[in-house]
Amino acid sequence: MNRYLILLIRRPHLDPAVVPLHLAFLEGLREEGRVELSGGFSDKSGGAYLLHAADLAEATAIVHDDPAHVSGGWDITVYEWQAH
Repeated sequence: MNRYLILLIRRPHLDPAVVPLHLAFLEGLREEGRVELSGGFSDKSGGAYLLHAADLAEATAIVHDDPAHVSGGWDITVYEWQAH
């Protein structure tokens, strides 16, 4: 499995009702062993999570199921992270 850093930046029209759905999505991925770390930024501008996936296509497909993506309330970027 490769690691992917998922960055989420809040858009002005963010619906706060989506936040619990996004957090539940992350918890499900954590239970599957897919999310290693996650959390919000201290300035409340967004957050990030570290996702395990076979390749960029799989990571992107997973992220596209995230309510944060589906709602359009965040700008989301996926990076393959070659951390050591």
